[in-house]
Amino acid sequence: MESIGTLIRQELERQERSVTWLARKLSCDRSNIYRLFQKHSIDTGQLFRISQILGHNFFEDISEGLPTSQKPAEG
Repeated sequence: MESIGTLIRQELERQERSVTWLARKLSCDRSNIYRLFQKHSIDTGQLFRISQILGHNFFEDISEGLPTSQKPAEG
């Protein structure tokens, strides 16, 4: 699985949006966005906000490798 930073960068590129645009939407400096692209994990609140801004469900992307509906092991 690709890192969350890579997924965000790819989606930003797919939408033909700039780093400056995303930085403005998140009220931060462009350098923060470039650092975000390097991260393997980020805060869920921040990921939720980025998902809303880009109109893309990154939670779905990162959960694709998880098994669906599994009963917990009984002990």
